[in-house]
Amino acid sequence: MTQEYLALKLGMSRPTYMQIEHGERELTVTEAKKLAAVFEITLDNFLNCFESKSKVTLAKPANKKSNDLQIRVTKKNLKKFKQVLLYILGKVGSKPNFGETVLHKLLYFIDFDYYEKFEENLMGATYIKNYHGPTSVELTTIIKDMQNKGELEAVKSQYFKYEQKKYLPRKHPDLGVLSAREIGHIDDVLTRLSGKNVKEIENYSHEDIPWRTAQEGKPLSYESVFYRDEKYSVRNYDDEL
Repeated sequence: MTQEYLALKLGMSRPTYMQIEHGERELTVTEAKKLAAVFEITLDNFLNCFESKSKVTLAKPANKKSNDLQIRVTKKNLKKFKQVLLYILGKVGSKPNFGETVLHKLLYFIDFDYYEKFEENLMGATYIKNYHGPTSVELTTIIKDMQNKGELEAVKSQYFKYEQKKYLPRKHPDLGVLSAREIGHIDDVLTRLSGKNVKEIENYSHEDIPWRTAQEGKPLSYESVFYRDEKYSVRNYDDEL
């Protein structure tokens, strides 16, 4: 039984259910009854920690150790990725600090912050851990495709003593692909982070739990956002108690 399944049975979010597992939240009597029914034992036996006749285990990814985090990207939407990219470039792409490295980090925080807030994928892109922070696997291919179609162009500029690669949009994003909630979320991330220079946003991303817990060159786990500390968490879990 997965945590998602048990949370659904209890009528709560997965992060709230995780607080119960970690001993950070007490079960109500109603919730205890529901769990007892799921495990097919009486409430008395459940409260007294008696074992059920059926063996109950939480599902773990194959070939993973018990303390490993599962990589769970439920839906990858590359069409939406292109529109988000055009939207970002139109909003902040002309900023002097805005180069390819900053773009990778903004896409990462847009995707992972949205997943923490709503437990849904916005773009669902894959990000790997490298020296400079989270890096989008799909971005290079998407940019080449959009360049071939004349939807954006690459230019080189100078940012202090460093050469910088920038991308300029050649068309407006199709906002019909994005919901009002998604646009509002993207704007929030851009307001918070688009003013950071390369070194600032690299250092900031290096302290986020998804990057810290990933192996070098391997994908970052979306599930790890639920282990963020107060500095990075964008969700108010207190409202869910």
